Amino acid sequence: MKRMGMIVGITQVAERTMFRAVATSRAPVIASHSSARALTNVPRNMTDDMLVALARQGGVAQVNFYCGFISQKWADQSKKLAEEKDPDYERVQTLFMSQRTSQMTRELNEAEITLQKKLPRPPLSDLIDHIDHMVKIAGVDHVGIGSDFDGIDCSPAGIDSVADLPKITQALYERGYKAADIQKILGGNLMRVFAEVEKTAKVIQAEQAHQDTRPELAPTAQRQQ
Repeated sequence: MKRMGMIVGITQVAERTMFRAVATSRAPVIASHSSARALTNVPRNMTDDMLVALARQGGVAQVNFYCGFISQKWADQSKKLAEEKDPDYERVQTLFMSQRTSQMTRELNEAEITLQKKLPRPPLSDLIDHIDHMVKIAGVDHVGIGSDFDGIDCSPAGIDSVADLPKITQALYERGYKAADIQKILGGNLMRVFAEVEKTAKVIQAEQAHQDTRPELAPTAQRQQ
């Protein structure tokens, strides 16, 4: 994958696989949409040890916006409603997994509004807390935003689409982040990884091309000629 210039993502693999990928790869890997397990204890989130390992390798961990990954309170309440087979909870899950039409989208929006009375969306501050923690553990050069807008049914209050991303910028300013560091979090760090992956791919391809032209590695028939 690195020879081809592909970015390796470890968000949805087991911890052991993540550590092996980090140890094996010559170019940075990313957690494209994972938050901090120290704040919300769910398997999809990254432990502090995982964050440190990713940072040492030059990678980037990008915060997932899903309510269940940024709020322990929301995750616990969601699990409780699921276990109780709450009808409002199950309706949202069914509609979310259904083929999306304009009618189904309207029904889903209405169902989510009803469910929010039992399962309120967490505040934006919960998301910023995850960014803060990940920056503290991994360093500001190794944190980004992963959103997962196309795969989640709940995001923090006020964050409904990419149009709301400036609210995150404002919140980071209010937490004391400087403009240069905010630019890194909002995309600069990921662009650095893009560049490093492409550079590594060219190096590996050149190494392979050199090996292929070495006489001792040429096919027997070719050497005899």
